[in-house]
Amino acid sequence: MPIDQRPLAIFLMGPTASGKTALACALSERFPVSLVSVDSALVYRGMDIGTAKPDAATLARYPHALVDIRDPAEPYSAADFRADALDAMAAVGRQGRVPLLVGGTGLYFRALQQGLSALPEADAAVRGRLAAEAAEQGWPAMHRRLAELDPPAAARIGPNDAQRLQRALEVIALTGRPLSELQRGGSGERFPWRVLKLALLPADRAPLHARIAQRFDAMLAAGFLDEVRTLRARGDLHADLPALRAVGYRQAWEHLDGRTDAATFRDKGVFATRQLAKRQITWLRSELDARVLDPDRPGLAGTATGALELFLAGSIS
Repeated sequence: MPIDQRPLAIFLMGPTASGKTALACALSERFPVSLVSVDSALVYRGMDIGTAKPDAATLARYPHALVDIRDPAEPYSAADFRADALDAMAAVGRQGRVPLLVGGTGLYFRALQQGLSALPEADAAVRGRLAAEAAEQGWPAMHRRLAELDPPAAARIGPNDAQRLQRALEVIALTGRPLSELQRGGSGERFPWRVLKLALLPADRAPLHARIAQRFDAMLAAGFLDEVRTLRARGDLHADLPALRAVGYRQAWEHLDGRTDAATFRDKGVFATRQLAKRQITWLRSELDARVLDPDRPGLAGTATGALELFLAGSIS
C-alpha cells in the first residue's frame, strides 16, 4: 500500500465554549503548529466581545490566521473561507510548520475538506414566494417544513435564521434535492492534506451549558452592549447582514431596538448560544473519522498531546 505523502494538518473542532482556543494555544506551545481560525464570526473586525474573540495579548502570543479580515458590512462565504484557508495552510507549510485549524463552524470545515457543490443561482420569484409564505406563517413554520424536506439542514439552521432557511428551501424548490445532499457532493477532488481530526464533544452537556451562561454574563460585564451600540452608530449596518446574524448580536440588536428588556435579552442570548452548541454537536457527531475528546474529563491536554505526537511522529525530528 503506497505511503500517503500529503502534508499534515490538524482540525480541532468543538461547540462554542468547549475550550478549543485554550487547547489550541497549549498545543502550539509544544508542537510546531500555526493556528488558523475556522469561525464565521471571528473574521469580522470590531466584533470582539460578543464573538469571544481571543484578546489582543493572546493573539499576539498565539497568532490566528483568518481573524479580523473582514468589515462587518462585507459578506463572507464558505467559498471565501475555503480559498483563504487553503492559502493560509500553504503559507504555514512553506514555513515548515503544520496548520492547526481551530473553530466551531462546521460548514467551513466541510467546505474546506470536501469542496463546494454547484448550487443554483438565487431566483427572485422563488424567494419572493417563500418570503410571502414566511410573512403569513412565520419562519418557525418554514423551519418545520425544512425539517420534513431536509432534516440535516434543519438541524444546523435555527428556526429564526430567515436568510439560511429561505436559501435552503429555495434550493429544494429549484432542484428538487435537499441542500444537505448537494453540499455533501463536494468537488470530488482529493483534499491535498492528510488530516487528524480532534472533536471536543462533552458527554454531559450540563457543564457546557453552565460555561455558556457564565461566558455570556462575562461578555455583558465586559461591555458587549456598548460594542453593539458602536456598530449601530456607524449607520451602514443592519440586523440582516451575515455578521450581525451571529449569535448574541441578533439578540442585542433586538434589545437595543427596544423590543426586549434586559433580562429577556440575556435569557434569549444564552438560549440562542445553547442552540448553536446543540447544532454544532449534531454536526460533530457526523464526523465519524474524528477522535472524540471530552472537554470536561481530566487530562484533556495530555490526551490531545498524545494524539498529536503519534500523528506528527513521521514529520518531526
